[in-house]
Amino acid sequence: MSERPPLASETCEGNWCDDPVHRDWLRRDAVKQLDFFRPSLRKDGGFDILNWDGTPRAGVPLELHITTRLVHSYALGAAFGDNGAAAIIDAGMERLWNGHRDTTHGGYVWSIDGNIVADATKLAYGHVFVLLAGANARQAGHPDADRLIDDVTAVIDRHFWDDDKGLLREEFNQDWSTFSTYRGMNANMHGVEALLAAFEATGREIYLDRAGRILAFFIGRIAPDHHWRIPEHYTEDWQLDRAYAGNPMFRPAGTTPGHSLELGRLLLQHWDLAGRPENQSPERARKLIERALDDAWLAEGGLCYTLDYSGEVAIRDRYWWPVAEAIGAISTLQRIDPRDSDERWYRKLWRFADGHFIDHKNGGWYPELDEAGAPVERQFLGKPDIYHSLQAVILPLVGAPSGIFPLLKR
Repeated sequence: MSERPPLASETCEGNWCDDPVHRDWLRRDAVKQLDFFRPSLRKDGGFDILNWDGTPRAGVPLELHITTRLVHSYALGAAFGDNGAAAIIDAGMERLWNGHRDTTHGGYVWSIDGNIVADATKLAYGHVFVLLAGANARQAGHPDADRLIDDVTAVIDRHFWDDDKGLLREEFNQDWSTFSTYRGMNANMHGVEALLAAFEATGREIYLDRAGRILAFFIGRIAPDHHWRIPEHYTEDWQLDRAYAGNPMFRPAGTTPGHSLELGRLLLQHWDLAGRPENQSPERARKLIERALDDAWLAEGGLCYTLDYSGEVAIRDRYWWPVAEAIGAISTLQRIDPRDSDERWYRKLWRFADGHFIDHKNGGWYPELDEAGAPVERQFLGKPDIYHSLQAVILPLVGAPSGIFPLLKR
């Protein structure tokens, strides 16, 4: 085990985000993550999932969110000064256009195995990540970004965006025939993320407007009626579906505190991009974030995965991504409306991540813990992606709710 550098100065009495030792620690972890995930890129231009030690895990179909998140993350890496980021961005953009893209029916299939379609389902979740990848590739200066943004925007307009509701439809067969009337919070939340990135990359107001409409539904209507928790699952007419229980990993019943943390931060990003209007966005974001932290933090440390509709812990499993998202959310609150409790949470979250999730020997973060707090492989194969954990170190460094790319380039 390599020596663990200190998270912050022993004498730091203010915010860790302003402490030179902590900021240096964040930069080092960003570099270590970018180096660890670099072997994801295969010689043939595809990507592999990595084992805990960084070796490729062969035989796993390439899912759309893996390709897109690598493009997104290494676009951030390029702005951060990573000299090897371009190769991964280039390969990811090529794989999206000539691998995942369906040249017959349009849109982007969920997974591919080499040049063969493994799962042809068309998901809103996957398509908004294509938009995110295109937007951030544009900010990184990629020459093919505009065609990807325009193509996936047209697909979203045609099939996923419900303008009457101001929300995204969920899923289709490859030929766009309907097999489900399910509606979900998760795809819409990541839709906000992608739409805001697209607005930052292009300046097109339609992206900002649509993100605002999604936020108005979940945070303006749903969250206040559910004690600032956000139910995950809905019917076709956007009524809460309390009986729904899908895949226990990807569509678990109840509410998911980690998603509230993400959405709270995205609300602050939207508010900032909209010119910081005099509205309730900062207060609402705080309510979402604080409710999620108070509900989900376990006595043994870490954040549980899900709650039931009464707010009681349902799935106790502890994954890396809610802790990573909590760090990003609380560090954003600290820059807008700082409170003593924010710094306490920030330090608690980083101490837990440093002691349990971060692999100080190999790099990257372990994705899940067992009951004793040790890394374990149950739901996730290897280290699935860099997306959440890289943002956990980048967002506190940037110190602003929007405009990450130009700030990183300074």
